[in-house]
Amino acid sequence: MRRILTALSLFFTEFALAEEAATPSPDKGDVAWVLIAAVLVILMTIPGLALFYSGMVRAKNALSVLMQVFVVFSLMALLWAIYGYSIAFTEGNAFFGGFSKAFLKGVSPESLAGTFSKGIYIPEYAYIAFQATFAGITPALIVGSFAERIKFSAVLLFMILWFTFAYLPMAHMVWFWAGPDAYTDAAAAEAADATAGFLFQKGALDFAGGTVVHINAGIAGLVGCLLIGKRIGYKKEFIAPHSVTMTMIGASLLWVGWFGFNVGSNLEANGVAALVFVNTLLATAAATLAWVAAEWLSRGKPSMLGGASGAIAGLVAITPACGFVGPMGSIVLGLIAGAVCFWAVTSLKNILGYDDSLDVFGVHGIGGIIGALGTGIFASPDLGGAGIYDYVTDSLVEYDMLAQFTSQAWGVGTVIIWSGVVSLIAYKIVDMLIGLRVTEEVERQGLDTTEHGETAYHL
Repeated sequence: MRRILTALSLFFTEFALAEEAATPSPDKGDVAWVLIAAVLVILMTIPGLALFYSGMVRAKNALSVLMQVFVVFSLMALLWAIYGYSIAFTEGNAFFGGFSKAFLKGVSPESLAGTFSKGIYIPEYAYIAFQATFAGITPALIVGSFAERIKFSAVLLFMILWFTFAYLPMAHMVWFWAGPDAYTDAAAAEAADATAGFLFQKGALDFAGGTVVHINAGIAGLVGCLLIGKRIGYKKEFIAPHSVTMTMIGASLLWVGWFGFNVGSNLEANGVAALVFVNTLLATAAATLAWVAAEWLSRGKPSMLGGASGAIAGLVAITPACGFVGPMGSIVLGLIAGAVCFWAVTSLKNILGYDDSLDVFGVHGIGGIIGALGTGIFASPDLGGAGIYDYVTDSLVEYDMLAQFTSQAWGVGTVIIWSGVVSLIAYKIVDMLIGLRVTEEVERQGLDTTEHGETAYHL
């Protein structure tokens, strides 16, 4: 009898172990990190981005910008749960996912989402929450381009349209794939690639959102400020930030939160996450110094506003590259982004004559392009980069810089055209339905009191 019980005990133990092996158990460290990273991205948006933007407008519009960022983020979070996650991250075609997980149907605490290592998973709810923060901050970035002159109702309607037809398809095109466990052999890899997003199939690399977030929002901002027109008194009246102190606080919160944005995108707490952390730190520091130096040389004095803007430019540029380049490559990208973005918000902006209130295109659009294209160069192992991993052979592939740069150009070109067309149509629809711009009287009085019945300051 004892032998029978022992045999049964061994059988059930082996069965339990087999079941445990068949059902991956998420590492608690990975889960904790992804949830913390999601919190950090929320910190980037509210209060980080809100304060950064609010400090750069005039006092009479400070509250309106805070309100726009705060409410847009809230609206996007709900749309993400209702249909956004499903369209972005379920199988459909190369450009759109499906509705199989609309209203988060079928998702439970036991549901798992793959990471970037075979056999490693996190709870799907953690992935949903993390990606929701990206869906929230990206439309909020656009707010800065038409600040101080747009109707609050127009902001909300435009964001719904743009989120649905610009953000979600781009997220699907760049980030949707079957996961590493699908790549068991060449035939399986080919079948998995066929279900992936359009730009994933093209081989475009975007670790944390250079195309999906920054170029996407930057182009939407450029189209918006061109269609809505310049602020009253632009280049004729003194229009200056009402609180550089507030902007500096916002930029600092953005920098801190960005470690969640970039490092969290690794989905695992491991050595690659540490590399991303270092790259994000160094690129941002380099861009800050490059912007300050360029401003000092051209204008004779370095400004705090310039330092804060340079930091954001560096953060933007390293975002697509942070998991693929090495520390020295990140410094070079930061230096380039700081100098070029300074030129974009001063010289290029004046040459083209557009009024991008808070330089969304000059920093996010241009910085994102620099980062996306730079990834193709500095990801090369010969330049200290991490190269490209082949999940079939479980090894690095021979790096072809020209081919990868071409793939990156596909990503940049696609998002410029896609976001540009969608944004143009969305703005036109909103303008026809409710109008985009406030009246001259409202604009002169300020949006705080006219749109929201409140003031940021009681003097």
